[in-house]
Amino acid sequence: MTTTLTVRVGDGTDTRQEARERIRALERGEEMEDRHVLVLEDETALQRLLSPANLELLGAIREHEPESMRATAELVDRDFKEVHRNLTELDALNVITLEQDGRAKRPVVRFDELDIELSLSSGDRDAAPA
Repeated sequence: MTTTLTVRVGDGTDTRQEARERIRALERGEEMEDRHVLVLEDETALQRLLSPANLELLGAIREHEPESMRATAELVDRDFKEVHRNLTELDALNVITLEQDGRAKRPVVRFDELDIELSLSSGDRDAAPA
């Protein structure tokens, strides 16, 4: 089963409304698919998320499940300090979690794919699809 993280850009208003509607549906006993949504505040945050370095890290972590940040750096053959910075950024964006594992922090990606929803209308940045 594929787990998708839906990424939106905006203030989160429509996403919060959608969540309230989903809660009401669950209260009525309706079955709902799991939905994982991340709302980024602006296009700059989206650009950071989608940088080639971050996408490479996400793929390597998802595929190989490294035991530490250092092991992740070795997987992608990059400097540890750069990888540490990127992983900290991805953690701050809530796309990965850094789980304490003894003295190491293990990066974990809980999604198989990203679904990017971006409105081209500035007044509609957080609109949910119809």
